[in-house]
Amino acid sequence: MVELADGDRTPRSLGEVETVVDGGDMDCGSGLLLLITRAMRRLEPGQVLGVRSAEVSVVSDLPAWAGLVGHDVVAEVAESDGGPWWFAVSKAGRSAQSAARSATVFSQGERTPVGRRLWIYTNFDCNLACAYCCAESSPRAAARRFEPAVADAVFEEFTAQGGREVFLTGGEPFMHPELGSLVAAAGGLERTVLTNAMIFARGSRRKTLEDLDRDVVLQVSLDSATPELHDRQRGTGSWSRAFEGIELARSLGFRVRVAATLYDEDPEGVEALHRRLDELGIASPDRVVRPVAQEGFADQGVHVSLENLEPEPTLTADGAWWHPVAVTNPHLRIADAPLPLAEVFGVVRDTLAVQDAAARTGREVFRCA
Repeated sequence: MVELADGDRTPRSLGEVETVVDGGDMDCGSGLLLLITRAMRRLEPGQVLGVRSAEVSVVSDLPAWAGLVGHDVVAEVAESDGGPWWFAVSKAGRSAQSAARSATVFSQGERTPVGRRLWIYTNFDCNLACAYCCAESSPRAAARRFEPAVADAVFEEFTAQGGREVFLTGGEPFMHPELGSLVAAAGGLERTVLTNAMIFARGSRRKTLEDLDRDVVLQVSLDSATPELHDRQRGTGSWSRAFEGIELARSLGFRVRVAATLYDEDPEGVEALHRRLDELGIASPDRVVRPVAQEGFADQGVHVSLENLEPEPTLTADGAWWHPVAVTNPHLRIADAPLPLAEVFGVVRDTLAVQDAAARTGREVFRCA
């Protein structure tokens, strides 16, 4: 076993390090890349990051990552022949980092520019417990509400950085008692609230709905043209109440977008849904058909990772994440707090730069096990 320094768990032979990241069994294709990217952003050029990992692929992947970004691996130590392994990585100068970030071969194309769009989980409690819910929301889930004061700070910084679009999701956002304040805080941005449209027909939630600006888009979940599939995935009676909610929202002057989530795309079922939406007068650009992600409650569906998931920076009351479908996946957590937003976007941009640089050189740096 390697000799450890007094008072901590860092090997003496690693030298003097500024901070240590323990990636456990995460690989560079998942959470470790985000952890070390965030940690490096907090260091000054020349300072040293200690990295510990029990994942064998990191032995080759971490030096490759360092080479792409311009950092130097100045020491490597194994606790035993089978790991875990320790690395000391010296941060590159600013010019080297800038060169790495510009060394991309793919234009952004369909990729939404980082900093243009932001997702907010307003809360995690919900009146439903959908079988495929990536956020593990349900009536029993802890609310984990996004506070209006935090939203004010987030949207002020987002707007100052040139942000344009915000999506407020949950849970069921209309279960947040201060949803109106959250939406108002994003005034001046393109705002969309994702809802199951089941609970805003009366009482205080009806007032919240009616008080929203009419430029706010409501994206309603409706999985099928008839109740059978939708109710099987979301709960008995949910289809008819969602349908009624769509009609109410449109009667109040809201633009309504409809999103269907499907385990397997059934062409006949999708076509039937489109016919139903034609009858409702929902325009084609306001229809979304998406697959189930194998996250949260879903035990099947599309596997997602840094390797195949374009970033959609997402904030919750207790952190920041790579994408809204991955807020229960510790490997896709960017930060432990929603602010500062500049750091969240910075980690995403730096990670994309490494991915693009890896593609440019043909290196397999991201081995998502």
